[in-house]
Amino acid sequence: MDIQGKAWKYGDDIDTDVIIPARYLNTSQPEELAKHCLEDLDEDFVDKMEQGDLIVAQDNFGCGSSREHAPLAIKAAGVSCVIANSFARIFYRNSINIGLPILECPTAVEAIAEGDQIEVDVESGTIKNLTKAEEYQAEAFPEFMQEIMAKDGLVNYVKERINN
Repeated sequence: MDIQGKAWKYGDDIDTDVIIPARYLNTSQPEELAKHCLEDLDEDFVDKMEQGDLIVAQDNFGCGSSREHAPLAIKAAGVSCVIANSFARIFYRNSINIGLPILECPTAVEAIAEGDQIEVDVESGTIKNLTKAEEYQAEAFPEFMQEIMAKDGLVNYVKERINN
């Protein structure tokens, strides 16, 4: 699975309350959550990002509560991948479960600037900065996790395996 888009860069400890504020948790509709993605951190995020863009962040992305709404809001907003130094454990699991590719790669995080054009090969973990003509290597996901993401999440993955 290849991904290409513009990088939007953020710092440390971007918690789930910032990703999708609690005042919007009365719905689990992806389209509605998407409208409010990151609005308390970057009020123009949804308006300026384009389908397929990426989020690049520092340490502990997705910390805070265990709400699945956070990666769902990111994915529904059109973000194709999140690259960070590290992720909160439950956010990591929730992201994989809904089919949102996330990669840990401190080298990429350090080198990528906001607005850089990035290409990601999720299967190999290769991250290319097309703006700077640089390449970084994240650890590739195990095959079963790649299958979950390719099926757009755990529910679809399990349904397909049950039906076969």
